[in-house]
This record gives sequence, C-alpha cells and structure tokens, in this order.
Amino acid sequence: MSDEEPPVPEEVLKSAKDQLDDDEISLADNEEILHTLSELTPVYENERSYFVLGNYDREPIRRLNLVVDRLNRRQDAYAFRMVDIRGEWDNSIQKFCLIADIVTYLVGVAEKEPSDFLVEQGLLVGTTEFFAKSHVLKRVYEDEEHPFGWMQDGVFELFEQEGRLYRWQTEEELVDVTEELP
Repeated sequence: MSDEEPPVPEEVLKSAKDQLDDDEISLADNEEILHTLSELTPVYENERSYFVLGNYDREPIRRLNLVVDRLNRRQDAYAFRMVDIRGEWDNSIQKFCLIADIVTYLVGVAEKEPSDFLVEQGLLVGTTEFFAKSHVLKRVYEDEEHPFGWMQDGVFELFEQEGRLYRWQTEEELVDVTEELP
C-alpha cells in the first residue's frame, strides 16, 4: 500500500462501525461462531482461500457462483460465499469479520444492483488487514459513466491504485479477470 492513503468515505466506515458497536456477543452467538469455525475447515486445509462477496439477486448470483467455481478449480484452493456458511447471525458484520480474518483473499464482485456489498466494501478499505488481501472485480456499464455513485467510486479508486481492481463487462471477461487473481 502506498505511504499516503486516500481518505475512505466516512459514511461507509461509520455505517460499518455502527453495526459492529450495536450488538454484543451473546452465549448463543458464541456457539454459532464456534459452529461456523468448524464449517470452515477447508480454509485451513488448502493453501489459498477466497471469500467471495457480491450481490445475491438472481442474475448477479449466477456470476458470483461463476467466480467461486473458477477459483475452486485451482489446485489447493477453496472459494466460498457468506451464504455457504450456515447459521443465522444477528450481526452479519461479526460473521463477515470472523471469516475475513481467516481467509487468504477477499474477492468482491461489484455490480450496480441495490443489494451489493456496500457495507463490506467499507470494511475492506477501512481495515488495513482486509484491504491488503482484497481484490475487486468491477463490472463496467457501457452507457453509464458513474453507475456506482461517489462512495463506491472512492473505494474502487483505492483498489485501482494498488493494482487490485479488475474490470469486466461480459461473463467471459469475468472468467478472464478471475484467472488474473493470485
């Protein structure tokens, strides 16, 4: 990372921090965390692990699954999505942070749909450890100059500066940029 980091949009960081501060971990949450860790055994059994983030709407999840499939074809690699880890958590930010701490890479598949991973993007750039191991696959839209809005554009600029922003427009290009990931 460069010596001088551009500022992270404060609204993104505030939203993520507020969600973390709102809840304390109960005994039931603690048991759920232990159960989740047991489900993540493949993370420890493989050389590389990829926590793939993105939109779970019908069409975008197909592309998210495409990225997971391509990464899982690699030797000694394990890729998964948050929904692949069972359990109901009252605080999904706690679940995200727990998983993000133990994986090798965080991979965001960014599309402009409203149920994207905006809060997680704030955590990716607001946490040095998460940012260092994150890559973003950003969809390009031909007819729109700024389809994501100024907050996400700021996040994408940070990844661009670090050489970890990959652009795609078609599913074939998505496969190609997935192959470029470490």
